[in-house]
Amino acid sequence: MCKTTSQLAIVLGRGVLGARRRRASQWECFPLTGQPAVRRSALGSFKHEAAAVDPVFGHVYLTEDETDGCYCFVPSSGLPNLGSGTLQVAKIASNGAVTWANVPNPTPGFFSTRTRKQVSGAYQFNGGEGCFYHDGIVYFTTKGDNRVWAYDTVTHFLDVIYDVATNTDPVLTGVDNVTVSSTGDILVAEDGGDMQIVVINGDTLAPQPLLQVTGQSGSVLAGPAFSPDGSRLYFSSQRGNSSSSRRGITYEISGPF
Repeated sequence: MCKTTSQLAIVLGRGVLGARRRRASQWECFPLTGQPAVRRSALGSFKHEAAAVDPVFGHVYLTEDETDGCYCFVPSSGLPNLGSGTLQVAKIASNGAVTWANVPNPTPGFFSTRTRKQVSGAYQFNGGEGCFYHDGIVYFTTKGDNRVWAYDTVTHFLDVIYDVATNTDPVLTGVDNVTVSSTGDILVAEDGGDMQIVVINGDTLAPQPLLQVTGQSGSVLAGPAFSPDGSRLYFSSQRGNSSSSRRGITYEISGPF
């Protein structure tokens, strides 16, 4: 999987075996120049899921496909240099205020304490999934509790903007990849659920299904992304109408959005 910005692209490294996946790495690729990808060990060794780049403060926010992890990476000399920096985990007060604590050993060995277990009091996010930066806000999802979160990078406060357990119209389940339209609406793709992409209104936070893929119950909706001008939405059905991941289908939808 590759998360791109105008400056760089971050490739999420995955191992084949479970033990290897839990100590996977991030790779930086260069879509505009074609130079070889570079492993960025400073971003931590753990079960990487998604990444979002904050171009204003120069941070990279990372989710982990575990029941208890979420990170921020601060490059030593700012973006786009990811060769060195500090990996941090979030601590969250009861009012939603977030502070960040440094991870002592971001690349632990096989018998060492895992990255997410090294800082006492680190907040445990239940199954980090999609992550996206838009206009000062980092949006991300957690599949274990079907929540969508919004972290304000200026005020350092974190809010839950959708919770299936408390929402009066819980149409969104199986939360996964996330993107944001140019007008600030949050689009969340379902991994399972009803095979829908659901829009959370950027103003009212009301959820509403945008589309539904039928006849592909064994698949997953993935990778929603807008064209640079925001007029077209792309997304994929990972396995299409078969059981093979090699038979995925990619869709294009014309706006306006």
